[in-house]
Amino acid sequence: MMRWGMPSPAFALKGKKTDRGVTNIRNIASPHWRRWLVPEQRCVVPFTAFSEPLNRPGERSRPIWFALGEDRPLAFFAGVWTQWTSVRKLKDGETTDNLFGFLTTEPNAEVGAVHPKAMPVILTTPDEVQRWLSAETADLPKLQRPLPDGALQVIDPED
Repeated sequence: MMRWGMPSPAFALKGKKTDRGVTNIRNIASPHWRRWLVPEQRCVVPFTAFSEPLNRPGERSRPIWFALGEDRPLAFFAGVWTQWTSVRKLKDGETTDNLFGFLTTEPNAEVGAVHPKAMPVILTTPDEVQRWLSAETADLPKLQRPLPDGALQVIDPED
């Protein structure tokens, strides 16, 4: 079992008693993330669909679901993980947990129409997964890219 949310940078914890973690990692040039970008700390997060919140003025936020196709083939988010001791919830006190987060990048057309800020880095082939897990750290910026426009579909999660 792993818990979503990598350790937060020190500046984000000033004045806080808990660390809820960082779920999405964008700035891989940050010294905070560098220690977890080595191959031993990389992982993949399997998914068949994911959602982004659609926020429109005057409307309640609602999730929009995306997949690689109606049949929802398996794909993976490029992730990192660590074992970390911290206080995630005050009632639990200090715990040691296996934590993970995944990389994000600029959005493609489909995700950008809903969430213009970012989308997960998605790996769709065994070769892409292998490259993510074994690439030299200096090569990671080349792997931190959006899927091509048209690669994702908006789906109905009930189907």
